[in-house]
Amino acid sequence: MILQGLKPRIYNWLKKFSKKWVEELSSVLWSLRTTPSRATKFTPFFKVYGSEAVLPTDLEYGSPRLKAYNEQTNETREKLQCYHIKHVRKMDLNMGDLILHRRQSNQGHHKLNPPWEGTYVVVEVLMPGTYKLTDEKGTVFTDTWNIKQLRRFYP
Repeated sequence: MILQGLKPRIYNWLKKFSKKWVEELSSVLWSLRTTPSRATKFTPFFKVYGSEAVLPTDLEYGSPRLKAYNEQTNETREKLQCYHIKHVRKMDLNMGDLILHRRQSNQGHHKLNPPWEGTYVVVEVLMPGTYKLTDEKGTVFTDTWNIKQLRRFYP
């Protein structure tokens, strides 16, 4: 692909292939990195960095994406995104799922005992991340459980 991009740019009838390819290589590579792939519909630049490249024409004519950019808002958004990726685990539970919940007290248990107890069933989804549980006998707990205290059980 690189050679196909270089060939029409450097070919000269008098000097077949002089050292002109060195000057043209960066522009050919840039065009390959910013051209969407037919298979993935994304540019290689997007797949590596997670956003599209800012093209020289965007800078020259002031694209809407550049006009909407704000440095302070962007820094805050990046910090929040990093925190979310590190600390928030995406998990959705549905009614009828089997669940283990974190032991509320370690009193009477050895430190090597598992921190999870029971097999419970999700009875009600109050809001995303908050659930009501029932035990095997069918007794519904009055307490609600946060998703951080629950783990899916696979029999």
